[in-house]
Amino acid sequence: MKSEQFRIDGMDCPGCALEVESAVGTLEGARSARVDYFTNTLYLIGDVDRCALRRRVESVGKSISDAAALETINSEKVKRAGALGFWDYLRGRPDSRLALAGGALLLVAIALDLARLAPGDAVSLLYALAMLVAMKPIATSGVRALRFNRQFNINMLMTIAAIGALILGEFLEAATVIFLFSIGEALEGYTADRARDSLRSLVALKPPTAQRIIGDDVIVVPVEALNIDDRIRVLPGERIPMDGTVLTGLSAVDQAHITGESLPVIKAPGDEVFAGSINGGAALEIRVSRLTADNTLSRIIELLQSAHSRRAPSQRLIDRFAHIYTPAVALTALAVAFVPPLAFGGSFWGGPEGQGWLYRALAMLVIACPCALVISTPVTVISAVTAAARRGVLIKGGGALEALACAKVIAFDKTGTLTQGQLHVAATHTDDCAEGPACEPCAELLALAASVEAQSTHPFANAILQTAREKGLTYAGARSVETIAGLGLRGEVAGKAVTIGSHRYFDAEFDHTAHLCNVASGIEERGQSAVMVHDGEAVRGVIALADAPRGESRAVVGALGDMAIQSVMLSGDNKVVAASIAEQVGVDRCYGELLPQDKVMAVEKLLTKHGQVAMVGDGINDSPALARASVGIAMGGASSAQAMETADVVLLADGLGQLPGTIRRSRFARRLIRQNIALSFGLKAVFLLLAVTGNVSMLAAVLADMGMSLAVTLNGMRALRE
Repeated sequence: MKSEQFRIDGMDCPGCALEVESAVGTLEGARSARVDYFTNTLYLIGDVDRCALRRRVESVGKSISDAAALETINSEKVKRAGALGFWDYLRGRPDSRLALAGGALLLVAIALDLARLAPGDAVSLLYALAMLVAMKPIATSGVRALRFNRQFNINMLMTIAAIGALILGEFLEAATVIFLFSIGEALEGYTADRARDSLRSLVALKPPTAQRIIGDDVIVVPVEALNIDDRIRVLPGERIPMDGTVLTGLSAVDQAHITGESLPVIKAPGDEVFAGSINGGAALEIRVSRLTADNTLSRIIELLQSAHSRRAPSQRLIDRFAHIYTPAVALTALAVAFVPPLAFGGSFWGGPEGQGWLYRALAMLVIACPCALVISTPVTVISAVTAAARRGVLIKGGGALEALACAKVIAFDKTGTLTQGQLHVAATHTDDCAEGPACEPCAELLALAASVEAQSTHPFANAILQTAREKGLTYAGARSVETIAGLGLRGEVAGKAVTIGSHRYFDAEFDHTAHLCNVASGIEERGQSAVMVHDGEAVRGVIALADAPRGESRAVVGALGDMAIQSVMLSGDNKVVAASIAEQVGVDRCYGELLPQDKVMAVEKLLTKHGQVAMVGDGINDSPALARASVGIAMGGASSAQAMETADVVLLADGLGQLPGTIRRSRFARRLIRQNIALSFGLKAVFLLLAVTGNVSMLAAVLADMGMSLAVTLNGMRALRE
């Protein structure tokens, strides 16, 4: 079964997207058709004839092209903003040009009418002509929707309302309503297009070319021509075109658009850099590590585009409601037009007593447009998701955004999440130590341990070797190194059997002083790991190893507490170590000695008790728990493709600093969604009531509808600036 994407143009509102969905979904061979209004993308599953697909899309007044052009079109900038930008938008659309032509005729008719320069019949005829010109695309869309989708859409309702107004002799009102409706639809499309600019700004970060190094020559090539392991040069002030590793050079790199870090990061040989980052004051030579289609910025853009199409629960509910709302209002208007005159003797056409029931019904049809309601959620979601991406946080759609806003508990993995994830030597102790960690006996202890640990890949070994290198210690090579499963390591150094192991193992195997025993016990009570060293004759001392909390962990946990969010730590480490870290960072509860399946069970218990639970981890080892939580949050996703794919929310920087702000933004977006829905429902209800009671004109109704659509769009776009 084929899965394809196409670009759809000519959509002014979310209702247009639903029309295309319905039209394409009825084609032979189509299994599923979904149109995302904000990315103008049709997602089609099935085996559909291309010619038939094109004819069907064009039959509902839209155009279709390959999705390959999506990035190019998305990167196009709106040339001017404000009224001038809207004028450019109107002139560039055939439907809008007809609306402008109808508006020009309307102005001429109004001028002739006010100046009494033409007879009444001629002016009325000009009003009717203005209406027909502006109404052509509206009526065509309504007829096509009825023909192909069997749907009674808002365009058909507006066509009926305008024709009805002509029948009632309301020529000026009929022409004005159609003109304002056309302009309102275009304005809605324009404001949505401005919201899309936030995504286009990310696309614009991708440099089109790179300086490739071949021998002693440097040539400029398209980024698509680069391969993995190619060498490229990036001059000061230029954007880095590809993900890669620094080979030569030392420079501060601004990667705020990728990871959200506010300050430039110093990059030296061996460090990773990301496409779209801005190089600082020195040239860098970089070895390419990913192809252009797979680099970090490309993945972010791709996931953002798909995120915009993932509808929030509230949006799915509104979409289902919109399917029944418009025909329901149409049937209600039909009843309003005929029931009172037939059953109660009311006036059908109107008279001295006020508006007749036909006019009231037509006003209801004008009010019936569900566009403001349908657009209330997606415009907020696209703004909030893109605003988060600008700050180094990738939120995969409205569902993840709403789930994050509703989270009452956040569960954290310990190692690498709340802690740095890298053990370090916290202290060294010997019986002869008199000068602290810099004394000679301690240096000899570290060198002896490093001799054996040099043959190991255990995290303890990495920490000891790193400290030995930092202190400039030299150590001999060990022979016959073997692992004592779960307990330690032994090897031969300078003819002596050197053993490194845990305090528990040494208590059972080697005699040692009460001082060293007390020191080791104290280390373990503090939540650190105690490693003892025997040189073949006696126990030389104890090395304390610790995984320190991240610098921001306590502040982040405190900020979550201020938002009434409980924090829980889930760790595979022993309970003493877990409790120590939990106390240092201030989490409310902690659980230790958990296997991956135990973490899943812990998350399930939290879900049962609290309803909405977020889980923060590295996106790889904790993927089962991340998947089980209401929303999974991965850290350090800029360098991990798997983290980007598996989590619902990705903190692109390797840190928790963006988490509280992201939750605040998600809650702000949820408030905006609720405000928009309440505004749309409330204003609709008020004007429907006014229409039924004969206290509103069609002109006022269409102005209210325009204002409401514009208001919810602008209100939703506040999430972009928050």
